[in-house]
Amino acid sequence: MSAGAVLTDERRALTEAIRDFARRECGTREQRDRLTDGGTESHSPEVFRKLGELGWLGATVSEAYGGAGGSVVDGCVLLEEIEYGLVPAFGAGVTLIVAAAVEEFGTHEQRERVLPQVCGGAAKSIAMSEPGAGSDVGSLRTSAVKTEAGWVLNGQKTWITNAHHADEILVVCRTDRDAPKHRGLSMFLVPAGVPGLEVRPIATMGPREVNDVYLSDVELPRDALLGLENQGWTQLMAGLNFERLIGAAWMVGVARRAFDEALSYVAQREQFGQPVGAFQAIKHRIADLATEVECARLLVYDVAARVERDPGTQLPREVSMAKLKASETARRVALEGMQLMGGAGYACEYEMQDLVRKALPMTIYAGTSEIQREIIGRSLGL
Repeated sequence: MSAGAVLTDERRALTEAIRDFARRECGTREQRDRLTDGGTESHSPEVFRKLGELGWLGATVSEAYGGAGGSVVDGCVLLEEIEYGLVPAFGAGVTLIVAAAVEEFGTHEQRERVLPQVCGGAAKSIAMSEPGAGSDVGSLRTSAVKTEAGWVLNGQKTWITNAHHADEILVVCRTDRDAPKHRGLSMFLVPAGVPGLEVRPIATMGPREVNDVYLSDVELPRDALLGLENQGWTQLMAGLNFERLIGAAWMVGVARRAFDEALSYVAQREQFGQPVGAFQAIKHRIADLATEVECARLLVYDVAARVERDPGTQLPREVSMAKLKASETARRVALEGMQLMGGAGYACEYEMQDLVRKALPMTIYAGTSEIQREIIGRSLGL
């Protein structure tokens, strides 16, 4: 199934609206620098609120809670176009992931509180990884101990996306130390600013995106538990289709933008009396990149459409293929784009250097490429 087959008139209208918003609100380097503190942040609360006011952050939230009632395909459209348009809304992906978890596993009261916030532009975050538990999430050690009043959380989380902008963090904890490693896990909604919660930035080669999160005797009420006690692993697995697909779409957005930046440059830059794109060596590389981007986009939307038709289905192999292909494509296109642009690709005057920094960690986010290959290999009986 082609991407066009799932892009209804309503979704095409959303695509055009987001592109218009991106051109108007953050279409120039000057606008983006103002919104991101000179490029040191990848998420602008101001822009995020506007996305909420326009109703786009509720794309996958049920109408009963103020959303548009869309599917994972709508989430893919939103994330792809946000990234293609260079909209500084890095927290969109994790916010939609938390919203999906709350809608599927939360109580009526939790849904009534959290989901309208998301639709209105409040950023959320999710904390799973720890210093000793990355790809092996089941080895996490952050604890939640039941008390008469509720729960007490202790531990450290790391590489937590957008935690410094979130008003709430969904934290995965161990609630039964005697259970096997993939059991005895639970999810908790932790408000920002609660005593004992500390968020510290992790310096990276790009703008601030990830953080260490420390929990020291963080006291929560009983109703902070999301879903069932000791069923956190099952709940995490149930959300993987959504998480990895919208993440893959986000990566397609980066790949498309990097490709268009490279194409525009080689079509205009002249050497030896003609555009450099007219040389066969460059033309063929551009052709290959165009093919790779199209393949990644088609795969992502094909799998998303299959999930849309049967939301309860689990497609671990196909979803991992989509995430693997999209992230590897984004990295390849950005790096080749920089090479095709020569020194200009490295210069801050152009967008390519920023796209390279965005693309490089994408083979790590939401499950590394190695993990995706392992899942695919196992599904093939190996």
